[in-house]
Amino acid sequence: MRIKFSAGICAIALAAFATACSNNNEANANANTNSSVVTTTTTTTTNTNSPEVASNAEQPRTAGDNSEVTTTNTNGTKTETRTFKNNTRVSKVVVTTSPEGKRTARVYSSSGEAKDLPEDKVSSALDATGDALADAAGFVVDKSKQAANATKNTAVNVGEATAGGAKTVANKTVDVSRTVGNKTVEAGKKVGQETGKGAKKVGNKIKDAVTP
Repeated sequence: MRIKFSAGICAIALAAFATACSNNNEANANANTNSSVVTTTTTTTTNTNSPEVASNAEQPRTAGDNSEVTTTNTNGTKTETRTFKNNTRVSKVVVTTSPEGKRTARVYSSSGEAKDLPEDKVSSALDATGDALADAAGFVVDKSKQAANATKNTAVNVGEATAGGAKTVANKTVDVSRTVGNKTVEAGKKVGQETGKGAKKVGNKIKDAVTP
């Protein structure tokens, strides 16, 4: 009877131990599963926010009419900005190419006004002169500046012509004075020579008349 009682107690103890071990294994399994989920989520978030996917910029290149073109590519949209360094009518033109390949261009005047370039002029936006782009965009020419430049150029031309004429007159005056001087000296020399010859002849005649 005592042996049966002891065997029953042992069986109950073994059952309790097995249950405890099973609960611990389930808890560990749940903890490992949660840890894997957190790690996977963190890795996915880091890859999505990579800055290399968002934007890409190229080195500037030199273009015509003293300008420079800078190109950027953001999320498939290509933007080419051509900046003019000393054009009096336009400051820049921006050409945008969408991911689908559609191109548009916008011209900015030197005063900050912006206008869209006609579709038939977009293809030449990065090669045309600044004045050609200004005309295509419809920017009005500043007549006062043109008149001032024309007056300035005329004054410079007149000044150069006057200086050249004065120099020519001065050179001719010097040449004439030199010629007159040379002729005067030669004439004086001839007169002196003729006077000397005449005096010599008169002296000889007087000498001949006095001599017996």
